[in-house]
Amino acid sequence: MSAPGDDWRPSASPERLRQRAALLQRAREFFAARALTEVDTPLVVNAPVSDVHIHSATVRLSADPAAAAPLYLHTSPEYAMKRLLAAGSGDIYQICHVVRGFECGRLHNPEFTLIEWYRVGFSLPRLMEEVEALVRELLGTNAPGASERISYRDAFLRELGLDPLSAPETALAQAAQPLALGGAGATSATGLGMSRDDWLELLMGAIVGPRLGSGTLTIVHSYPASQAALARLDPAHPRVAQRFELYCAGIELANGFHELASPAEQRARFAADNAQRRRLGLPVSQLDERLLAALTQLPDCTGVALGFDRTLMLAVGATSIEEVLAFPTARA
Repeated sequence: MSAPGDDWRPSASPERLRQRAALLQRAREFFAARALTEVDTPLVVNAPVSDVHIHSATVRLSADPAAAAPLYLHTSPEYAMKRLLAAGSGDIYQICHVVRGFECGRLHNPEFTLIEWYRVGFSLPRLMEEVEALVRELLGTNAPGASERISYRDAFLRELGLDPLSAPETALAQAAQPLALGGAGATSATGLGMSRDDWLELLMGAIVGPRLGSGTLTIVHSYPASQAALARLDPAHPRVAQRFELYCAGIELANGFHELASPAEQRARFAADNAQRRRLGLPVSQLDERLLAALTQLPDCTGVALGFDRTLMLAVGATSIEEVLAFPTARA
């Protein structure tokens, strides 16, 4: 930590910054060897995300706030990259800064680096293999030797002894009781005004997820259909989505989808997000009509986003994200 009045200095040491540069170069070499094209899409976009768990930062490019509609800093390059895919780009990747509001902590900074890529004609299991290959490449000697594939349902059964697809909300609330949310009210499924997915997100983030990836790279797949986001539902098991996340040492590193190509279904999901936003008193998000139009031409593809800063933390043995950032937001 810098002394008071000394916060002009970077929070990362020169050695950490050299390690960061080396890993970025290694990532680009990984994709070059696989003939993916590096792309660069806008940081400032016209539409925010609708996901209630992700908060877009608003910007105005006019001195008069009333003179122009608000714009937003992207939380992911996903929408723009899908427009490129729909226009025939083929396999692409991007390494970019993204911004998400209300993200702060040992593993969070509002501005962070994502590595996001899309594969045309790739199955989800094949993309899982590629994600694991990149993570192992970046972690180097700190990569665990073992690998694990487990469904979301089986992860909950193993770690909490309950089925997330069928357990009543009262059981989910009871499982969260050790977190001491609101005292006795936490034992009530409605006492905190939380939905079923709210409880599942809480349990995954606070209890199940931190237990995953101990001595292994763990990929959790087949998330509940209600958490599909921009992923397809599994046609053989419509209660689950074709989505996965990768965990190492209890830290979520990557989130991947078999990408939804139905504009009608995606519009309905955006509308459901906005309905939930209204219930929660959050700003309602305007829909990205350019994305919805592009989905009519989206090829069959899979995609994934990898948190580079967290991966770098594990690669160099850092305990806080600030150790691998030149200037975290608090001293930007």
